Formats: sequence, structure tokens, C-alpha cells
Amino acid sequence: MRHGKKLAKLGRPTDQRMALLRSLVTALFLHREIKTTDARAKAAKRVAEKMVALAKRGDLHARRQIFRVIRDGVALKNVYEVAEANADRMGGVTRITKIALRRGDGATVSSLELLA
Repeated sequence: MRHGKKLAKLGRPTDQRMALLRSLVTALFLHREIKTTDARAKAAKRVAEKMVALAKRGDLHARRQIFRVIRDGVALKNVYEVAEANADRMGGVTRITKIALRRGDGATVSSLELLA
């Protein structure tokens, strides 16, 4: 039974899934918007929201946890900019918008974007 199992496995082993999510979140903070499948967008949204929450906390341990996921310097700087712009918000700094069905396999393509 899958009671309480909310993690989407995305059809990959753990190490590949973590690498995929790291690259999606890094691209999100670099470009402010990415287009990917709906399942990947939902999984990346959880990680991105956690990174902003850690940046708001701002202590050394939080900085190290963010760096564990986002290794790019420009993207790392953008995480702190987004956290500063949304300091009064309790969450919800990302938005998923469904775009269309992909022509090749019919997968739902979504846009994941940062607010503010």
C-alpha cells in the first residue's frame, strides 16, 4: 500500500531522479520559467519551494543545504533574490500552468515559473 507516499519516482532510479530535479530547479532559477512535463514540473516545484524557504531562513546550515542542490553561482544568487522579494509570503512562489499535449507521446507539457 502507498499510504503517505507522495514522492513521484518519475520512472528513474534515485540518483538519476535527484540529478534530474537538481538540473530542473537550477534551470528554473536561471531562466525564471521552464517548460517540462506535468509530473516533472510538480516534482521540481516541491524542491524549488523548499530552496526558497531555506533561503529565507538564511543560516549557515540552510545555505549549505541549498548549495547541495543548486551548484550554479548565478542560480544560487537568484534563489536569494526570489526569497527576498517574497519575504512576506508564506509559500507559493512558483506556478504551474498546463500548456498542451506533446505531439510525440501525448504527455501533458506544463510551464513552471517563479512569481515575482
